[in-house]
Amino acid sequence: MAIDKAYEEVLEDFKKLLKSSNLKYTKQRELILEIIYNNNDGHFTPEDIYNLIKNSYPEVKLGIATVYRTLTLLEEANIVSSISFGVQGKKYEFGLKEHHDHLVCLECGGIEEFFDETIEKQQEDIAKKFNFKMTSHIMKIMGVCSACQSR
Repeated sequence: MAIDKAYEEVLEDFKKLLKSSNLKYTKQRELILEIIYNNNDGHFTPEDIYNLIKNSYPEVKLGIATVYRTLTLLEEANIVSSISFGVQGKKYEFGLKEHHDHLVCLECGGIEEFFDETIEKQQEDIAKKFNFKMTSHIMKIMGVCSACQSR
């Protein structure tokens, strides 16, 4: 999926967001953003992000609470988006990329992104039929991926 904004621009938006929220800019917060931006095809739990930073930057002091708080802030600003897995929590992805939907494997937790113009048109038609002004949508199709079916 294509990303419309360069990292420097996203980082500047993030710094403005922190300032407007009366929060300090820290290297830890930037690393959380950087991990998600640079792995923009990925879907990460907060624990995944925490472990990636701890493994890649062992000198950086980081608490899991910082990851959770930063992800919440980034999600409220639409810089990241999340997919909820109920009691299993959320997985996060970079939110400033082209619209897409998700196929979610219930066995391995894998997520496949897709876009289908027919589905998009059908959603618009349904909203119109019910005189409903659709502003956004999230589609998550649950099932079992081909790799897990083969096992």
